[in-house]
Order: sequence, then structure tokens, then C-alpha cells
Amino acid sequence: MSDHSGADSTNIYDLFTRRRFIGTTAAAGATLATARFSANAYAASSDDVLSLSATQLAKLIHDKQVKAVDVVKLCYERIDKVNPKINAVVAMCKERALAEAAEADDWTARGKSKGPLHGVPFTIKDSFDTAGVVSTGGTLGRKDYVPGKDATVVARVRAAGAILLGKTNTPEFTLGGGARGTYNLVYGQTYNPYNTLYSPAGSSGGAGAIVAACGSYFDIGSDYGGSIRSPANVNGIAGLKPTLGRVPRTGHIVGYGGAFDSFQETGPLARRVEDIALLMSILNGPDMWDAIMVPVPFGDPSAVDLKSLRVAYYTSNDVTAPTSEIQSLVKDCVGYFSKLGCKVTADKPPKMKELNDVRQKFESADDRDHIRRLLKKHGTMQASPGLRVDGETLSSADFTRLCEEMDAIKSEQLTWLENYDLIICPANAQPPQKVPPEFVRPPGAPASYTSQYNTTGWPAGVLRAGTSKAESGMPLGIQIVGQPWRDDIVVAAMTHVEKQTGGWQKTPI
Repeated sequence: MSDHSGADSTNIYDLFTRRRFIGTTAAAGATLATARFSANAYAASSDDVLSLSATQLAKLIHDKQVKAVDVVKLCYERIDKVNPKINAVVAMCKERALAEAAEADDWTARGKSKGPLHGVPFTIKDSFDTAGVVSTGGTLGRKDYVPGKDATVVARVRAAGAILLGKTNTPEFTLGGGARGTYNLVYGQTYNPYNTLYSPAGSSGGAGAIVAACGSYFDIGSDYGGSIRSPANVNGIAGLKPTLGRVPRTGHIVGYGGAFDSFQETGPLARRVEDIALLMSILNGPDMWDAIMVPVPFGDPSAVDLKSLRVAYYTSNDVTAPTSEIQSLVKDCVGYFSKLGCKVTADKPPKMKELNDVRQKFESADDRDHIRRLLKKHGTMQASPGLRVDGETLSSADFTRLCEEMDAIKSEQLTWLENYDLIICPANAQPPQKVPPEFVRPPGAPASYTSQYNTTGWPAGVLRAGTSKAESGMPLGIQIVGQPWRDDIVVAAMTHVEKQTGGWQKTPI
């Protein structure tokens, strides 16, 4: 782990004007007000500041009940305690973080605030550029690379007052963790904070692990096939893959553009769902660089009428059957909506296997030359063992056919979704798994419960909803999916499940 505390090449707070900030956060005002009201009750019953939500902590800092400097110090003490066991935080910027915290406290003392995250410490997945802080993307060619500019999502949360603690581990290019979840040749293996024999999944595995272990209040991940939701699932926290086109990917090592543009999304991970709502109000909106972004406001989850929702659910995609306890968990969560009076139907999108099969062929149609180009671009001579560089070169005619087949299925599934506001389904077919001793690939290519919704671009969130008896008390998550641009409904439903199940629980380390 390294400490890079260089100063920013630009003033981050000049990047976004106050006028723009107010516009992007106004929709979540009612939700934030409600969450802040709950902070006082929570703080009165707990002296564990580290286990607070980011929303609750921001309220306490605003009310001068705690100081940002003290909280940043607590976070670094916590990281020092847990990181030798889980290897989640791979670079830190202590000097700068403490200076920013002192500045935040000075602002607070003068009755001023930088935004709704004023003084809140966070970490960021190492696939995002961070000005003045090493940003490797898990690849050896960038092991000493220090950007001069923040990725858009980093700039936005810092402009809202959040304080960067450091970077969290990710597999190479977010794609090379294999069965180990989060591993690369730069920083090595990350482990699950609930049991260090287990994987934290990937590719936002470092993010999921340190947030679950209370070393950071939130992180931001990227999701190409489940890389936000899978770590949320096995680390027992909440994560949201937004609607494609909602949160910019500018400054991410595997960015956007080209044939695979529509699979990659970025979004928040936090212990509590109220933070997902707050963070989405800040992250949302075009940055005038990522060309696929659309100026659709993020709705207020607290305004959603849960009782009126039409809910579809499935316990299996008929390709890879989940374990019995995961199927039971889905049914339990469906029951929370049935009790509200929601119209609930056992149903699933059509042709999920066909869509998965087409995407598998599509991704490797260039013989994975896009991966080899990434290695060359960043000067990496040795790839991590989990990074796939093999595929099958298809003709342009076959590639075009795959595009057409994929789009046709996506249209058919979207027509099906018109009948529902919400889908409840497994986050994975298996509970959390132990880190294998070697890089092994499971036989075949079973249809993923998460990548389905990267291909469609629909919003999908995961949160802890239970505990595995089969795997030593490890967390079990549930996946909630919505119609395009109705991320607010997904977050509202996640909030309801969290209220019924308790959501995140403290880790044993």
C-alpha cells in the first residue's frame, strides 16, 4: 500500500458551479431531510461513529457534534486495523485528507458548507482517476501513474464536500479477477471482511470490503457484468448499477465508446440505502464528455408509492439454478411487497439464456483484441492470470448479426417490462465462495443474474437481505431491478427491504 498526497493540478471545487450542484440535488431534497431527521435518534443510541451512514455523519458534522478531522483519523485507524487482513485499501492520501478535513471543520465553524457530503470520508475504486493519487487500474503498466485530474464521479462527490481517504483494490482493468474476485499483480488478493477465507467478489471487491468493515463511509464502483452488485452481495452492503446513461464514466480506466459501450456503468456502494439515494442525486447527469449520458433527473425515492407497484419475481433463470436458501430469500423478499398490497406475479424476462449466449459471443468476437490493446496502451508487459485475452475472431457479417440478435432480444424484454414496475430476483446463484488456491475458471459460461441487466441497461440494485447457513454465516443479497430511468423506484424498494431485514451488519474484524 502506498501514500500519494500530491496536490491537485486544478481546484476541484471550481469544476462544478453552485448552480449546477443545486440542480442535480434538488430532486432528493425530501429524502435527505427525512434521512437527516433519523440521524439524531441513531446518534443518541450509538457511540460508534464509524458505523453511521454517510447521511447521518454529514448531519452530525453539520450540527457540530463531531469534527471531520476526528472522523478521518478514526477511518485511518480502522483501515490500519483491518487492512492487513483484507487488503482492500491499496493507496492512501493521509496528509491531503487531514488538511481537507481541517478546512471542512473551519468552514463548519463559520457556518458554511461545501455540500451534502461536507466532511464525509470516502474511498474510491482504483479504476477511477484521482488527481494527485496513484491510479493503477490494477495493471502493472500504471503502478506508478498519478493523474492530474479526477474522474467525473470523484470530482462530483469531492465538490459536494466528501474527503478522499484512498484507493480500493480492483482486478486488472476491472476484468481480470477470475474466480478469486479481486486480485491483480500490483496489489495482490483482497479478502472478505466477514471471513477472510472468502472472496469479496469483483470487480469492486476492495470497495465492498472496506465499506462493509467501516473503514470508509462509501465508495463508487463500476459495473460491466455485476461489478457493483456482486461485491454488495457478498460483503453485505448496498450497491446500485444505475440506468445506462445516468452516471458518467469519464476517467475510468475501461471507459466507454466502441462496441461494448452499453455494458459499462458506474454507481455507488454504501452500508445503508439512504446513502445510495443521496449519492445518486450528486452523481447523476451528463458531464459533456461521456457521449451516451442523458439529462434525466434522479427522482425522489421517498415519493414512490410502494403499494401501487406491479412486481415480477423469479427464483431461477432456468439456466443456473440458485441454491434453495437463495430461492427462499427471494420469496421472503417478495412477501414484503405482497403484504403492502402490491400486485405480485411469478414471471421473468423472455430469452434470458439467449441474450446471455449472444453477449458471450459478442464480447469475444474480436478475439479479445480490445483487452490486448488496453495492455499495450498502458505499457503492461505481464497480464494478471485472471485476465482473459482469448476469444474467437468473427467476420464482420457475423458480428453485425450478433448486434442485431442482441438488440432484438433487448426490445422483446423491454416490451415485457412494460407490465411491471419492479423485478425481484437472485443476485447470484451461489452464496459467497472461498478464495480458490489457484486461478480456475468454472466450466461453461452460465447465465449471470447480474450481467443480464448490464446488457439491457436497466437499473439494478443489491442489498443484504439474509444470512447464509450453508456458508458460515456469510451475507446473502437480493437483487431489485426497475424500468429504465426509474432508479428511484429501485432505491425505494431497496429501502423497504432494508427496513424489513436490517440490511448491513457489523463485520467480525
